[in-house]
Amino acid sequence: MLLQRVISSTIIIAVIVASIQVDWLISLITAAFIVLGLYEFFTMLEYKGLSIYKYVGLGLGALIPLSIIYRFEPTKGWELLFLILALVFLIMMQFTRRQNSGAIVGISTTIFGILYISWFMSFLIKIRYLQGGIGLLSAVLLITKFGDIGAYLVGTRLGKTPLIPRISPKKTVEGALGGLLFSVLAALACRWFVNLAFSHLFFIGIALAVLGQLGDLSESMMKRDCGIKDSGNIFPGLGGVLDSIDSLIFTAPAFYFYMSVILK
Repeated sequence: MLLQRVISSTIIIAVIVASIQVDWLISLITAAFIVLGLYEFFTMLEYKGLSIYKYVGLGLGALIPLSIIYRFEPTKGWELLFLILALVFLIMMQFTRRQNSGAIVGISTTIFGILYISWFMSFLIKIRYLQGGIGLLSAVLLITKFGDIGAYLVGTRLGKTPLIPRISPKKTVEGALGGLLFSVLAALACRWFVNLAFSHLFFIGIALAVLGQLGDLSESMMKRDCGIKDSGNIFPGLGGVLDSIDSLIFTAPAFYFYMSVILK
């Protein structure tokens, strides 16, 4: 399992390193991850027995990252307008069904998937398009994923105290602290290619460590609710696409907000 994790992680890292210099290429790869992650999320819901708008949701979800890539922004904060229009569209779709059973669950879970995966993850593309985007995107990826690595390494070797066993029995307090330490160290190491003071980087390291682990736990909670272990099997040793990006779901929008609003 460890060897498979290393191989899968190496391939993913190699693809990111090879493409991050080209904004449209890394953005398209990110969009592909978003769509695949959304597909896995909707498949999880189907496994649970929920009636959702899977392929309509996939189409709507793909529009958010693609519109950012092609700079389609008719209004400021247009994503909220898009989500409102998507909700109206799904309600109209429900009118075409023969029965009303499960209407609220089907519509709300489809919208939730678009919001939770497509919108939140699309902030990675926005980060790449910021001034100094190569360094900033590298930073959020390194800080978040080093937190994953630290939590795994410390947790598997020193973990004894369960964190939230009803959600993820294998996650421990020691692992969470290890992830926090690794994220902070990674953040401080980003100083050589990100023009931020160490005080900012220290705060960002702590914040992204907490948010990354919340993202991981949130996906674990959903998988447990759906009765599955992994969201998919596309990456041997890691699981599905959603298993690989779950820690970035909350860190990406938070990092973008910090860089574009707080430090503006």
